[in-house]
Amino acid sequence: MHEHEEEVYYHDHGDGHVHCHPVEHEHGHGHTHTQTKAVLNRLSRAIGHLESVKRMVEDGRDCTEVLVQLAAVRSALSSTARVILKDHLEHCVGDGDSADLQALNEAIDKFMG
Repeated sequence: MHEHEEEVYYHDHGDGHVHCHPVEHEHGHGHTHTQTKAVLNRLSRAIGHLESVKRMVEDGRDCTEVLVQLAAVRSALSSTARVILKDHLEHCVGDGDSADLQALNEAIDKFMG
């Protein structure tokens, strides 16, 4: 996105009217994320994997094979989301040292597998 372009989202009212709204970013705190490089690497791998799945579909590969690969992409994205969530909790929500934060991180691991 260029500096002069405003980020927008479109809201469809379902009656044929679509409105454009500016995206407002509220950052009430400084962002100090320690996992940015790891997240970007994970996303790049997931994008590459998804592109190969797209080629599988274009090539008419077996549906079962495609579904297995889609499950792998979904798992990779969930794993990436877990890293982002933990980083957010440690650097944006909590102080990173509390027992409560550690318990929450363990619960996230159990819930998200």
